[in-house]
Amino acid sequence: MQLTSMAWRNVWRNKRRSWVTIIAMALGLWVMIGYAGLVRGYLRQMERQILDVEVGDVQVHAPGFRDDPSLYRRIDDAAAIGERLGAAGFRASARLLGAGLAAAEDNSSGAQLIGVDVAKDAQVSAVHDAVDKGAWLDPKEPAGVVVGRYLARTLELAPGDELVLLSQASDGSMANDLYRVRGILGPVGGGVDRGGVFLTEAAFRELMGVPSGAHRIIVRAPEGMTLPAAKAGVVAAAGQAEVMTWRELLPVLAQMFDAVMGAMTMGFLVVFVAVGIVLLNTMLMAVFERIREFGVLKAIGFGPGAVLGLVLLESAVQTALGVGIGAGLSLPTVWYLQRYGLQMGPDEGITIAGVTTSRTWYAAPNAETWLLPIAVLLFVVGAAVIYPAVKAALIRPIEAIRHR
Repeated sequence: MQLTSMAWRNVWRNKRRSWVTIIAMALGLWVMIGYAGLVRGYLRQMERQILDVEVGDVQVHAPGFRDDPSLYRRIDDAAAIGERLGAAGFRASARLLGAGLAAAEDNSSGAQLIGVDVAKDAQVSAVHDAVDKGAWLDPKEPAGVVVGRYLARTLELAPGDELVLLSQASDGSMANDLYRVRGILGPVGGGVDRGGVFLTEAAFRELMGVPSGAHRIIVRAPEGMTLPAAKAGVVAAAGQAEVMTWRELLPVLAQMFDAVMGAMTMGFLVVFVAVGIVLLNTMLMAVFERIREFGVLKAIGFGPGAVLGLVLLESAVQTALGVGIGAGLSLPTVWYLQRYGLQMGPDEGITIAGVTTSRTWYAAPNAETWLLPIAVLLFVVGAAVIYPAVKAALIRPIEAIRHR
């Protein structure tokens, strides 16, 4: 108790120096907590776009389809695989994929044709929520399609316009039909944005002459299941089909996610090392200014441990105040970033490795958003204060009293 009250008084003997140290810690912590929330929000937005809208947790393809996409490379037992996955607790939906030409009046462009089971696809993908204009597919209107935003811009399409699709059917005949645009998508992803045309499964099979099978099965894992465990479960249900997780399908993005987490930790260290240098300088100055005082304390019975504890307590007082102020400042900051976000990039969003995210960057805080920066700060402060504290503890009373 005596050491604590002495440490408190010593901290405020030089108020300006103490406040500089406290404010440095508080500002560093405030910045890093906001940064941690934004980084987690960025990764969460990217992952949600990857998993929820386009890719899913795991995908199943016919062997060789990814290397050589072809209308003829299909998963013949897609329905049976879907049933087995459903029985194992997974959500799964098959998609049909093809290529063709889309034309409207005098404009034309290459198109990626995507046939979906409207009801099942809504369980694994949020692409139906990405419609910017018009409405999503309706099984009751098989002649309705939904197109990607850049394709709609190229063909000058609006909801209600007519669209002609041309391709080659699986039997070698010419596939062509007239459709009506039901909706235009907002930002989804590079391929879909530039050329995606979504049709109902029945409309795709009729157009392309594909009576059975599917080219891709998108799978969503049960809540809480790890990605390796999800892949193992899908492999067990998929038989000879090729099974890949989203990290294997998009290795560049997976590596980027890992790199961002590493960069965040390095950012913590850089900022807090600077704070640690400020604290080290402060504590060294405090020790050198009080050498005679420490000598007197040791002469009247204070042992090295008591002097060491006194210096550490002084540092702890400043650190506690810095953490309290920094964490307090971060609460309204993180709330604002979570609610309103930061406007980054163009209006149409930011595309990275074929995945498009919203231009608004939101924070996504959790307990780690506060705990990790605070833990790093405490580690750096502890490392910075050890040398001054040990130096004070090892001062010899006679030499200290004679010190000028």
